[in-house]
Amino acid sequence: MSERLRLRAVFDRNAALYDRVRPGYPPALFDDLAELAGIGPGCRVLEIGCGTGQATVALARRGCAVHAVELGPRLAALASARLASFDAVRVEIGDFDHWVADEFGFDVVFAATAFHWLDPATRDDRTAERLRPGGVLATVYTEHMAGGTEQFFRDVQACYRRYDPTTPPDLRLLTAAEIPFNRDIGPRYGRPVFRRYEWTVDYRTPDYLDLLRTYSGTPGPNPLAREGLLREIGALIDGRYGGRITKRYLTELRVARRP
Repeated sequence: MSERLRLRAVFDRNAALYDRVRPGYPPALFDDLAELAGIGPGCRVLEIGCGTGQATVALARRGCAVHAVELGPRLAALASARLASFDAVRVEIGDFDHWVADEFGFDVVFAATAFHWLDPATRDDRTAERLRPGGVLATVYTEHMAGGTEQFFRDVQACYRRYDPTTPPDLRLLTAAEIPFNRDIGPRYGRPVFRRYEWTVDYRTPDYLDLLRTYSGTPGPNPLAREGLLREIGALIDGRYGGRITKRYLTELRVARRP
């Protein structure tokens, strides 16, 4: 529990960097969300962990009324600025694990790469209680997967092992077929429906290093080890890969309905 709380606080300390380098979400995801969850004009959405509002913008553009709850004050400030032109969007600073709602009966509870940071003992009950009967919990998970500059991701494991001895010696990226669907959902919801999207992003060396700086586990709290690791990874990209790599992502949309 304490490790979960420590790691999830990392993102707010790097809010501006997070906003600049973190990839967004495939547009097809929101088309599927409209089909499966009915997002659109007049839809009332409670968003958990909106970050800097990347996904919130897509919801607002489709006419949703969004109440977003974000743990980090810096992230919330960036989200509020990004969403200032949408009258039906409200961004509130709060820890959803302990948040006292003043609204209920939402059509959709939505969490993009944030649901796994909630307390697993209470998150299903707390989200279900805020939905209307028949309402939908929609969660988005993004995984690193095999593809892109594959040899780089094999070579870089040696860098991680030098700075983090707990790195498994045989660690490799999985294919989409090998990555299990996220079925960890309680009895408050019906059987989930899934949609998956594979996509790539090209990174130059500085941007990829900045991306790593936004990860909660890069690696641990020791700043000297972290910067040493990043320098070594940067030298690897520049020296062997011409200063540019391609990373492949798998994004999963999971939609489950409250009976």
